[in-house]
Order: sequence, then structure tokens, then C-alpha cells
Amino acid sequence: MPADFLQDLIGEGKNLLPLGALVNDAVKLLLEQGGGLFDMIGALVEGFASQIEIILLAIPSWLVMIAVLALGVWRLNWRFGLFALASLLLIRIIGFWDQTAVTLALVFSATLISIIVGVPLGILSARSDRFNALLRPVLDFMQTMPAFVYLIPAAMLFGLGRVPGILATVVFAMPPVVRLTALGIRQVSSEQVEAGQAFGCTSMQLLWKVQLPIALPTLMAGVNQTIMMALSMVIIASMVGAGGLGNEVLSSIQRLDIGLGFESGLSVVLLAIILDRLTESFGARQQES
Repeated sequence: MPADFLQDLIGEGKNLLPLGALVNDAVKLLLEQGGGLFDMIGALVEGFASQIEIILLAIPSWLVMIAVLALGVWRLNWRFGLFALASLLLIRIIGFWDQTAVTLALVFSATLISIIVGVPLGILSARSDRFNALLRPVLDFMQTMPAFVYLIPAAMLFGLGRVPGILATVVFAMPPVVRLTALGIRQVSSEQVEAGQAFGCTSMQLLWKVQLPIALPTLMAGVNQTIMMALSMVIIASMVGAGGLGNEVLSSIQRLDIGLGFESGLSVVLLAIILDRLTESFGARQQES
């Protein structure tokens, strides 16, 4: 009977395709065969991130506040500059300055890696429809998979600490910069491209002198979204020992400490607003000019 055959095929809820076991075996195989490569990648990421963290922690808090005040006034207006100054001053007063600096170092590290990898992928995606068709489902997978899931293979391959947190953040946060880089280049009109070709631009000159400058507002929107996603992910990455404000949030959950959760959460919110408005301003100013 067709119904009986269909019921046997479905297996009454049984797992007929052990996909999870296959993924576990694949990760174990990667760990066995490429342990040296993962150690090298981990060392590079650790060294890169630790240097950024050392620099941020070494800068006096008052100097950071003055720099952010000046940047806020320059890029936006004096109201935002005062808001940014008051936000940083509040973070300093409630005792989360060092944790904020560590979180900022994690975000910067993950964002820089995402840009270094994501922008070339976006350029290739804009120039090749076939590559774009292959890359799109991968980006969909990266962007929609629950963020917690990325921590499992990252911890298995790189151990605990900031390295798996940064690399998991890169996977989670990179899609916007890839998508919007490709979108910005594709939106450059054919007339502008033809004008560049008429002036004798090579393919690379056309990219650097015509397409990327015109696509810069859209590209910066991608960078902005990548920074925001990276900030949300590095908080979650505290579960594998990434450090920063995420540790305080996680500690507040474990201890059911509402006050600690509010203070650390508020610090994350203020940092997110400052980063969002400043990075958004670069694309907006470029578009106006």
C-alpha cells in the first residue's frame, strides 16, 4: 500500500539519515588531519587580537573619551559627541572600562578579518553570476544558522579562549559585508563603467577608481552591519571563554544577578550605539559628497 510504504520510508520519526554523526566525524577528521594548520591559524588570530587588545588597554581612558568626542562632533554633531562622551564616562564609572576595551578588541579583530575576506568575495560575486549563485546559499546558511552552533566546531578545532570566539564571530558576521559589497558594485551604472573604459581603465583600475568609490556607501553599510553582528556574537562567545563584557553578562545569568546583568547589558548597548552611529556616518557623508 502507498501509505504503508510512505510510513516505512519516513520511519515513524526515526533518524534514517544520521547527519549529525556525519558532521561530527567530519570535524574529527579535520582535527586529526589538519591539526597543525588549525594551530597555525589559531596562533595568528591570537597574536593579532592580543596586540589590538594590548593597544586598547594601554590607551588612557580620558584620551579615548576625548578622541571619541572629537570624532563624534566631526562626523555627526556636538549632541552625539556629548552623548558618546557621557556613555564612555558612565562605562568608566560603573567599572566596566577594561571589559569594554576587551570586547572592542574582539569586535575589531573579527570585523577586520571579515572585511579582508568578505570584500574580495563580494567583488568576485559581483563580477561572476556563477560564483554568486554558488556563494548565495553559503551566505544564507552562515547568516541563518543559530549563532550558538558556531561555537561548537570552533571550540573543537581551536580550544577555548578568544580564538574560537573570534572565528565563530567572523563566520556569523561576514555575510553582510559580502552581500552589500556585491550589491554596491552591481548598482554602478553601465554608463559610468563605459566612461571609465573610454578613458582607458584596465579591469583593476576600473574596480579601484570607478566601481569601489561609487559603491562605497553601500559597502560601508555592510561594514556597519558586520560590526553590529560581530558585537552581538562576541557577547555570546563568552561561553567559550572569549572574555570582555560577555563574561559579565554570562556571570549575571549564572548568578541570577539582575544588577550586574543590567550594568553589563547597558555597557553593550552604549558601545553598540556609538559604533553604529560612527560607522554609519562614513557611508552617509560619502553619499552626500
